[in-house]
Amino acid sequence: MKKYIILPTYNEAENLSRLVREISSLNIPDLNIIAVDDGSPDGTGQIADRLAKEFPLIVIHRQGKQGLGSACITGFKKALEFGADIVCQMDADFSHDPHDLPRLLERIDRDYDFVIGSRRVIGGNIKGWSRYRNIQSILAMSFARAMLGLKTRDITAGYRCLKATMLKDIDFQTIKANGYAFQEELIYRSEKKGYSIAEVPVTFIDRKFGQSKLGIKDIIEFFMTVFRLRLKK
Repeated sequence: MKKYIILPTYNEAENLSRLVREISSLNIPDLNIIAVDDGSPDGTGQIADRLAKEFPLIVIHRQGKQGLGSACITGFKKALEFGADIVCQMDADFSHDPHDLPRLLERIDRDYDFVIGSRRVIGGNIKGWSRYRNIQSILAMSFARAMLGLKTRDITAGYRCLKATMLKDIDFQTIKANGYAFQEELIYRSEKKGYSIAEVPVTFIDRKFGQSKLGIKDIIEFFMTVFRLRLKK
């Protein structure tokens, strides 16, 4: 089965080379990488181009910072163009451990449509967050899950594997969230279509290298997305 992993990148020059090498060292059969770079001023795109000469890496260059959601959708569409059977997504800053990828792929092989590397199931963990931030996250996700009737526990997790058959059935034009809220909206639309979702426990390490990109605009969009989807129920 052809597998593609999407790496949305913006200013990941200090991470990308090591990450691509670690993913490749896993020796997962038929695994390709797609880096979607939003014109990173630190030269991430140029580093990706050099890596593409050595590894099974496709680089998509976009002009300006267009958002996580549109980067993922761009990567998903490209993977489908290349005949992907499974498409994965992960952060490029080592918040997600690439060595967890085989466990996500193993679970999706058990007839699940959508597998999430989850911080919020037994065995999942978060390192580097204060107690205050962790409580904020739990309350925000609990609110969203209650408002939208979601069964998935970690609705903002960005470590994911999805069956291509499911992605082809999602109308991405209907997804309005473009920041981190994209994660919750994709889960919402997947659950409403009846797709099977599994959560695999992982340890999330808050921005192991570099600076976090989560800002107040992302938090506002998260709640606005909840209200928008709730009104459409």
